Amino acid sequence: MDNEKENIIIIGAGPAGLSCAYYFLKYTDLKPVIIEASEFIGGISRTHFHNGNRMDLGGHRFFTKSEEVMNLWKEIFPVQTSPSKDEIMLGAKPCEDKTADPEINDIVFLKRRRISRIFFLKKFFDYPISFKLQTFINLGLINVLKAGIGFFIANIHKRRENSLEDFYINRFGKNLYKMFFENYTEKVWGIHPNKISPDWGSQRVKGLSLLSVLKNAIFKPFIKKEKIETSLIEEFLYPKKGPGQLYEQMAEIITNKGGSIILNNTVIGINFTNNNISSVQTVDKDGQNHTFNCKAVFSSMPVKDLINSFNKEIDEKIKETALNLPYRDFMTAGLLVRKMAVKNTTKYKTVGNIIPDCWIYIQERDVKLGRVQIFNNWSPYMVKDFENTVWLGLEYFCNENDELWSMEDNDFISMAKCELEKTGLIKQEDVLDSAVIRVKKAYPAYFGAYKDFNIIKEYLNTIENLYCIGRNGQHRYNNMDHSILTGLEAVKAFINNSSKENIWSVNTENEYHEQK
Repeated sequence: MDNEKENIIIIGAGPAGLSCAYYFLKYTDLKPVIIEASEFIGGISRTHFHNGNRMDLGGHRFFTKSEEVMNLWKEIFPVQTSPSKDEIMLGAKPCEDKTADPEINDIVFLKRRRISRIFFLKKFFDYPISFKLQTFINLGLINVLKAGIGFFIANIHKRRENSLEDFYINRFGKNLYKMFFENYTEKVWGIHPNKISPDWGSQRVKGLSLLSVLKNAIFKPFIKKEKIETSLIEEFLYPKKGPGQLYEQMAEIITNKGGSIILNNTVIGINFTNNNISSVQTVDKDGQNHTFNCKAVFSSMPVKDLINSFNKEIDEKIKETALNLPYRDFMTAGLLVRKMAVKNTTKYKTVGNIIPDCWIYIQERDVKLGRVQIFNNWSPYMVKDFENTVWLGLEYFCNENDELWSMEDNDFISMAKCELEKTGLIKQEDVLDSAVIRVKKAYPAYFGAYKDFNIIKEYLNTIENLYCIGRNGQHRYNNMDHSILTGLEAVKAFINNSSKENIWSVNTENEYHEQK
């Protein structure tokens, strides 16, 4: 598939790469070529299909503060105009407007409740932590007093923020940090928070703090709903059949408009003329090599692999830093169960009275399990037998080729079932089916060689026709909408021949992502 034409090459068919191609086709006459190493569309936002059930790898809420991103999503998927299956089963009356009826149409966004909780001490806590009577009862008087004292001390003596631990303690106090952040953060990253850059907190937690939670708890009841936006989102959009469905639809639009998407092709070489990229070399699943001449490259591949593919002399410090950039991989165990062992004691009605959470953060220290997704609550159309089974996703954080990653699938499932039973959320005899998914380089990490990332960024920005986009393309733990924005900003920078600074400045605002 060698190519003499100068192409717009986009590396990666995840949200950033697809959105980049979509904008090129919308605003220019150029026909982009997307090169994707895997057989899948959507990157980590894809939907995995297993025996009639669908898995969302990571849980992807379609929520954004960006009007531009929201408009893009709604161009592809209309928002439901009639109730979904579970809403009908719970008593919702059908609507006359059938234009986006999820019972009839597949290409539709559902409106879903945002419910996520923390599971700690075998009890449920609101996420983020709220100041309800039940929170104090769950914690117990001694823990409540410790939390209050720790928060008071943290606000008198602010720490210099040299680590993520400092970041959390400054916002929540030492005791709440110990209870709700320290162990879980170490589960996710495999390293203690005192060794992680505070940049991670500024990317993911930002303005969220105990003070913001207090403010929300105290003032929200006295402000009319129509007068304000919610301070923590209570609703989000979700494609009927999972996030991958939207990106598969976007891919279809791209190819129908003349763009190309080439799957199962791994980038193995990037060639230069002077300081511009002249061509990209790939190898397909059959071992055949291909070369694509290019006008510009928009890369969402991991920075480590991008630098490693350059066929040119590179400063040793830059090369070494890129080679040692850390990542965190993860595994999901899908478990189909007859029922859950825990009852729904919330105010929210659900089909089968299952607990209403989209996902649960597992803070228990005696299990490796990090999060549990309940796919029934994301969309009833994700579960084949929605009325009689519960489809769960158990998330584990690991490093490629470590003990967890290298486990045989059967052994991994056995461990996952045992751990979930240990929490009290299920009984092993209720498990009907299972699946295992492994995802490499899911999370760019903020420790080790990351401290020198700026020298890589500065170097990459000197390559005039290279634009780095997406989570892995920028080694930044972006949310899905932020990754999309990097792709859109990159197209604008290319069209206007302007600075790349707007691409890198995405997701640097100071508010918590799920605040409005």
